[in-house]
Amino acid sequence: MTTKNSSVTEFILSGLVDQPGLQIPLFFLFLCFYVITVVWNLGLITLIGLNSHLHTPMYFFLFNLSLIDFCYSTTITPKMLMSFVSKKNIILHAGCMTQLFFLCFFVISESFILSAMAYDRYVAICKPLVYTVMMSPQVCFLLLLGVYVMGCSGAVAHTGSIVSLTFCADNLVNHFMCDILPLLELSCNSTYVNELVVFIVAAIVIGVPIVTIFISYTLILSSILHISSTEGRSKAFRTCSSHIIVVSLFFGSGAFMYLKPPSLLPLDQGKVSSLFYTIVVPLLNPLIYSLRNKDVKIALRKTLRRKTFF
Repeated sequence: MTTKNSSVTEFILSGLVDQPGLQIPLFFLFLCFYVITVVWNLGLITLIGLNSHLHTPMYFFLFNLSLIDFCYSTTITPKMLMSFVSKKNIILHAGCMTQLFFLCFFVISESFILSAMAYDRYVAICKPLVYTVMMSPQVCFLLLLGVYVMGCSGAVAHTGSIVSLTFCADNLVNHFMCDILPLLELSCNSTYVNELVVFIVAAIVIGVPIVTIFISYTLILSSILHISSTEGRSKAFRTCSSHIIVVSLFFGSGAFMYLKPPSLLPLDQGKVSSLFYTIVVPLLNPLIYSLRNKDVKIALRKTLRRKTFF
């Protein structure tokens, strides 16, 4: 993936902080975060797979959300952990572009799967009589296919934009991962077109899902307000609350990072925003859906009782 005009064959990732006294404590902190992320997401995937009553469209998308969270956390965190314990955290040019591609693929896929989940909640609450038809296995498969097609398309656009750059001498990436904006800073040719591509693609992959989610929840809210019983309204709100929290965390940090010109967002602040959506969000998503979801709690108890019995 190295461009012909580039003299850079490898990059050095500067890491999260440059204070030596913080390196080891941060290493163990983020190692704990990563272990919890892996355990919770793989646990939720296993739980959904083992319990037939969770084989519904909602949990089909939740299964894929946990899979995406696990994958893109694994794309970033191990390399970040190396920056805390090694003097020079070196990554080859091809490795950097590969990490960037998978980062973009999983992050964009997550944004669209959250919009698919919002559509599922809209159908469940506003069209309950035709839910099984509108969210049939074929429809769910097509929605999921669209999620991954958009993820792949966005990743190709972003990575292609960065691969076309020329890196002449400086190879120190001021970040803990190969992200778009820090790599743009290292280019020795004009990045105006590349920044425009980044902004347009980011606006699409953030804007389209947000509009979809906003319309879905506007219709859901309108439908909930027409429910006569207090218990019915409360149940409908509980059904949507976990998804709303996850959407707010993910899109809030993503929009702050990518929908501003790089000159308005210092890279050190960008590190914090990136840290949030690459480390914290995959950690919190399964916790939010597990602790706030009655069906998941019941499935967990059944699975544990079954394991204890055997």
